[in-house]
Amino acid sequence: MDDKLLSAWLDGELAGAEHAEQHARVRAWLLDHPDDAARVRLWAADAATLRAGLAPWADDATPETLRRVVWRRSAPPRWALAASAAFLLLLGGVLGAGLMWQSQGRATALVARGAASAAGWVQRAAYAHSLYTVEPRHAVEVKAQEDHLARWLTKRIELPVKLFDLQDQGFSLVGGRLLPDGAGKSAQLMYENAARQRVTVYLRKPELGTDAAFRYEQHGELGLFYWVEAGLGYALVGALPREKLLALADDIYRQNPVMPKAASAP
Repeated sequence: MDDKLLSAWLDGELAGAEHAEQHARVRAWLLDHPDDAARVRLWAADAATLRAGLAPWADDATPETLRRVVWRRSAPPRWALAASAAFLLLLGGVLGAGLMWQSQGRATALVARGAASAAGWVQRAAYAHSLYTVEPRHAVEVKAQEDHLARWLTKRIELPVKLFDLQDQGFSLVGGRLLPDGAGKSAQLMYENAARQRVTVYLRKPELGTDAAFRYEQHGELGLFYWVEAGLGYALVGALPREKLLALADDIYRQNPVMPKAASAP
């Protein structure tokens, strides 16, 4: 499918009755083409990253000195107008360079202001990952071989916990544990590959109004993809390249039994 159409779908340009047929066609295409669905989710994560980089300047007030120059009531002489124009051009260049330097300097802190409500549980997911993945013997509370793992976690966090099969990505389930999560509870599933690299899936009940968008953050060496799906919050955490982590996230997303219902928000 044409990237322009996929981009229009992601940006919400196909909303409304007049675009219903196109919207349904793109949605069906993404359900049948996981590679394209993964690309669209990566675009969404990139857009969130860009918004995060620009957010600090969105609410900045116009500097008083610049405001006086631009909005001065009396008409200045031509040389002053020329100087003001040159100043504005120079200021634009400086601000542009500043934006570039700032976005580069913040490349490892991709937290959007719009996701502030989610920041707490995403940080807890990263902390829990760092805390338990280094444990050689007690990394999990209940091992994968114990068949009551999913039932136990489901009962404790009062949400359906699915044990995802990530064998196609080279990761096997180690086990899981119950964790505190603010005023509630969360579950952590841990997976490991042949190189002893570990990733964790943090599952919890999101607060009302939590943004459901698929997002990416970087916390030091840890990458996180997180989203909300059918009333369940997911955070996939691991010290892996972004593309590998995205493939794992896509595998988890496709194994969700209600995926067709939520496919419009990759």
